[in-house]
This record gives sequence, C-alpha cells and structure tokens, in this order.
Amino acid sequence: MEIKVLHQIMDWNEDVSEDVRARLAEYGICMINVMGSPGAGKTSLITSLIGRLKDKFRIGVIEGDIAGQVDADRIADLGVPTVQLNTDGACHIEAMSIQNILPFLPLDELDVIFVENIGNLVCPAEFRIGESLRITILSIPEGDDKVEKYPLMFTDTDCLVLNKYDMMPYFEFDEKKVSANYDSVNPDAPLFCVSSRSGEGLDALAEYLAGKIEGARS
Repeated sequence: MEIKVLHQIMDWNEDVSEDVRARLAEYGICMINVMGSPGAGKTSLITSLIGRLKDKFRIGVIEGDIAGQVDADRIADLGVPTVQLNTDGACHIEAMSIQNILPFLPLDELDVIFVENIGNLVCPAEFRIGESLRITILSIPEGDDKVEKYPLMFTDTDCLVLNKYDMMPYFEFDEKKVSANYDSVNPDAPLFCVSSRSGEGLDALAEYLAGKIEGARS
C-alpha cells in the first residue's frame, strides 16, 4: 500500500482544531489522538486495536514522527489507509497539519482515524488537533512517577492505558500509586491495564473505544 508522506506546517491555530472536528463530524468519524513517550508502545497498541476493531469499523491511521516512516509501513501492511506526517523536529502534531492531511484519506470510507502523536509527555498535551478522544499511554518500564511529573498529559486525557502490563513482575511499579495520582487529577476518566504482547485487557479497551466510535456515527 502506498503511503503519503507529508511534512508539518507549523502554525498556532486553536480555531483550526474546531474546524477539523466539524469536518470529521460531517462524516461521522471518530478521531483518536494516541499520546505517550517514545517506546511506550503506541504503534503496537494501535495495531492490536486495529485487529480487534477492523471487522466492525473502517479504520485509517495518521502516523506522526519527527522523521522516517517505519511505523507507517508497519500499519500499512495491515491494509489500513495510512498517511505519514513528519514534523521535521517539532515535538507535537498541530491541527493545521491534520487539516491538510484529511484530503489524503478516504473520509467517506472511514469510521475512525487513529493519530499516533509524537513521543513525549509534554507538548502533545498542549495542542488540540480536532480529536474526538484522547488516549494517554504509560508503559510499566517508564516508572510510576510520570503522573506526578507530567500532570497536564494525564489531566487532559479521556483514558489512561497502562501498557506492557505483562512486565509488572520485572519492575518496581506501584500501580496503586499511579491509580491514586491519576484519580486525583482526572477522577472521571477510566484506566485500562493492557499488554499488546499477551492480549491482556485489550478486549475491554477495544469495547470502550467501540462505544465512542459508535457515538460519533450517530
């Protein structure tokens, strides 16, 4: 599958985020902004969710990276429409770039678009991109102090995914501490414990997302 590789146009545009949201609403598309550190498992999680959702929903992906298209190639191999967005050094994706990318996706043939944001726990939290839903991923190897250190990322998200949960026996990770810290800054948002390797927890997360996708179509 051919992958379009586009480069980010930087501009401060909160209004564009609303324009993107309105545009996607016309098509009944749910756009999911997937955020997290490098190595947190964003691509693996997206591929796992595609496997669980593809029989029910039509899926597209915008793959954000500073450079390259390794992850986009991996997604495209699943037969999913994929656009690569290279930010050329920027630490986040902006709404203007999403607006410019949408014409490269078959919007009338999609129900959901996953956007893999640039890997870090700071900048992506500050920029709305017209998404319907935000997912923040925290992997077990990253440590249990991240909610305290980067509160905005965990405050301004719709759900938290503790990824690589199968590695809990090998790290000193205080799940209760993370859960309490998360509840203190975002008490109404759910938390999912998943492993893309073992499949643990993925069905519950996919079911949660399916409800959001159905909501966007109605």
